[in-house]
Amino acid sequence: MNRRTFLSLSAGAVVARAASPAAANKRDRMLAWLAGQGAPNYTPAAFFLHFGNDYKSGSPAAKRHLEFFRHTDMDFLKIQFEQTYTRQDFLQNPADWSKLKLAKLNFYEPLLQTVRELVKAEKKNSLILMTLYSPFMCAGHCATAPVLLRHLEENPEAVKKGLDILTESQLLFVRACIKEGVDGFYTSTQGNEANRFTNPAIFTKYVKPYDLVSMKEIAGKLPFNILHVCDYVAPYANYDAVLDYPGHVVNCNVKLANRQISGQEITKLFKRPFMGGMDRHGIIASGTPAQVEAEIRQVVKSAPRPFLLGADCTVEADTSWDRLKHAISVAHQVGA
Repeated sequence: MNRRTFLSLSAGAVVARAASPAAANKRDRMLAWLAGQGAPNYTPAAFFLHFGNDYKSGSPAAKRHLEFFRHTDMDFLKIQFEQTYTRQDFLQNPADWSKLKLAKLNFYEPLLQTVRELVKAEKKNSLILMTLYSPFMCAGHCATAPVLLRHLEENPEAVKKGLDILTESQLLFVRACIKEGVDGFYTSTQGNEANRFTNPAIFTKYVKPYDLVSMKEIAGKLPFNILHVCDYVAPYANYDAVLDYPGHVVNCNVKLANRQISGQEITKLFKRPFMGGMDRHGIIASGTPAQVEAEIRQVVKSAPRPFLLGADCTVEADTSWDRLKHAISVAHQVGA
């Protein structure tokens, strides 16, 4: 083989490698996917779990997130929100919500340290998202969900004062995360599940407006935001109340309270790509490798395009990392 032929073949090989999903780093690959330029035989995938009390914040959390991310080979790095509010025992009546103290940035500092370390370690190669619970969910941490629901039913205007405070605090955290270099947020909403309130208007008037404050703050500023419609507490009758929520991608369950919808329908309803397809309590939790592979192939085959494989919510903490690695590797080998 002469030198000219060798150089020609080498150049062709470089072009071929650059065009392959394996060649681009995860950041470039996901940005291309978000722009509608994903590789036809490659489905991006990601699963999330909680790492336990020893890995909630600071350097231990950063190290654990990085280990999980690299072990599973998922396509972006999502940071779990573990800086939750402690129980506020004084919240006995709706009027007590006005006494809630504003949590300032020093409250979030341990988790911001996690953000800094992960941005430094991985941002050049991967998109990094921060999980964000809604003010309504944070209020549930403060008072317990049953107490919060009772207070909202009794006197929502009084509870609104506490939601104002929680939202102001959340904005401090959101802006700090943006400053530290996150590429987006995984914004979680609850409250509109079937029969959660006796009067559904409570969600529309006293939950949704607070959901939207931080969501609107990040919309348009960051390249990759995922709207997570969380059914951890209960399923939804429909998703009508949250169809206008911001987010480049929607992650929700195909199982509703009285029926099942398809990923195709979810994409059509939300007018954006769908992330999901796997029941967190189903095959991904307990199936054999062959069953996991078969289900993923079927899910991807019937999924809308573009599509991001994942579970409907956080998988159980004891789920094997190798199981998730295998699931992601299967997704990476199949596509449209």
